[in-house]
Amino acid sequence: MRDLVEIGMGRTARRTYELDDISIVPSRRTRSSKDVSTAWQIDAYRFESPILSHPTDALVSPSVAIELGKLGALGVINGEGLWARHRDVDAKLEELAAIAAGDPDPYAAVRHLQKLHAAPLDSGLLAEAVAQVRDAGVTTAVRVSPQHAPELTPALLKAGVELLVVHGTIISAEHVAQVDGEGAREPLNLKTFIADLDIPVIAGGVHDHRTALHLMRTGAAGVIVGYGSAAGATTTGEVLGIGVPMATAIADAAAARRDYLDETGGRYVHVIADGDIHNSGDLIKAIACGADAAVLGTPLAASASAPGGGWYWPSAAAHPDTPRGALLQVAGTADRPSLERVLNGPSDDPFGELNLVGALRRAMAKAGYCDLKEFQRVGLSVHA
Repeated sequence: MRDLVEIGMGRTARRTYELDDISIVPSRRTRSSKDVSTAWQIDAYRFESPILSHPTDALVSPSVAIELGKLGALGVINGEGLWARHRDVDAKLEELAAIAAGDPDPYAAVRHLQKLHAAPLDSGLLAEAVAQVRDAGVTTAVRVSPQHAPELTPALLKAGVELLVVHGTIISAEHVAQVDGEGAREPLNLKTFIADLDIPVIAGGVHDHRTALHLMRTGAAGVIVGYGSAAGATTTGEVLGIGVPMATAIADAAAARRDYLDETGGRYVHVIADGDIHNSGDLIKAIACGADAAVLGTPLAASASAPGGGWYWPSAAAHPDTPRGALLQVAGTADRPSLERVLNGPSDDPFGELNLVGALRRAMAKAGYCDLKEFQRVGLSVHA
């Protein structure tokens, strides 16, 4: 039964929960962490850890996507980011970091980011980035927005992309767009769009049961839950007034997954959590709430490999007229950990920012579960 509270005369709201509001309740059984598997498989693609990168230039370059793939995670390139617009991306990012660190104007870095993204998309540059990852032998994934999916997808398919991520702040099964001066454009109908592709599609974000179920019915292999909320993202509250209580949102999407499984007689759609995951405890609780995998931003952006040089911003921060995110310094310029330490340790950090996969494995073992699907049944408690 939903917990409704009255916020005024004739107006009620649902009580919802963030990841910080819950804890895992161990069972009567424990097991060795050596007997635990954190492997995740979507369609034909198997990964040793249930981790995707947020598709931002601050975090993922072609070389980082390759490194993540070799470490058992999935790096997602932003198909509308700087690697699809400029050849000298490293130099552009150095300029951006210098502005973020040295300009007293707090908005100067966002304006420069918008300027960099004003350059036209070059499908040839994007294809080169995809081919670089594909040639390295790791799974290739690219994010596109609903607005640009039809025009960019053919070049991506030709370049060999293996997983397509159709990702926006909010996404529905049918995206309606309009071109100024040209009238209505044919809307992107995800159901027909996905049906025409020979590769799996991950789509999102959503935040409730109804929208998640609607998106599953398009044929998506995975549904992203959440809007990538993080300290550097301002979607929550400040700009759009939209908030995502991630514990509740994940649980609702997991319920939609069960309903869709019954509706279709066995088709399983993966639930992927995206937001408020900053350390290993957040990752663990997202899986416990029902997620099959999670999108990470700031934890990976703090690594030595991240092209942002210790700065993080979400992909929506570059929007030309409504930026939803700022540049956030998540690490200094020196002594940043390797991606391998962030994901697999070893760790000397007592706050869960290193060895994320190792912590997940240990939590699963202490709760008595041997794989991710079993761990989704772990008991949960809500803080008073």
